[in-house]
Amino acid sequence: MTSQPASRGRGDLFDPECPTRRLLDRIGTKWTSMAVKVLAEAAPHEVRFAELRRRMPGVSQKMLSVTLHSLTRDGLATRRVEPTVPPRVHYRLTDLGSSLEVPLAALRDWAEEHMAQIDHANAISDAEAEADKPA
Repeated sequence: MTSQPASRGRGDLFDPECPTRRLLDRIGTKWTSMAVKVLAEAAPHEVRFAELRRRMPGVSQKMLSVTLHSLTRDGLATRRVEPTVPPRVHYRLTDLGSSLEVPLAALRDWAEEHMAQIDHANAISDAEAEADKPA
């Protein structure tokens, strides 16, 4: 199976150059999804870095910095720095970033509807694996 250029049809998810695969490489983390959600809820207003960190439990300062850098680099968010001491850094979704909120919200909805089933399947699998262990 060969991949097709995006202009001629759907890409091949197994091809590293497939648009879907490239997008999932960029946005397929929980931190990206959470940052987009926080920024989307604030739209059209900006959110300061410290507020983003407060609203994303468990994210480290470094991981949030990396996530926001990626969102900004990909044109999904904008960054504004106030020249104060210390500097105040603000983020906001671009129109492109705002359009990402819809499919991410659909994914969150799917997860809320189906995670109990997935957790149940995991419990069954774990119990079967435990039962198969030698005594």
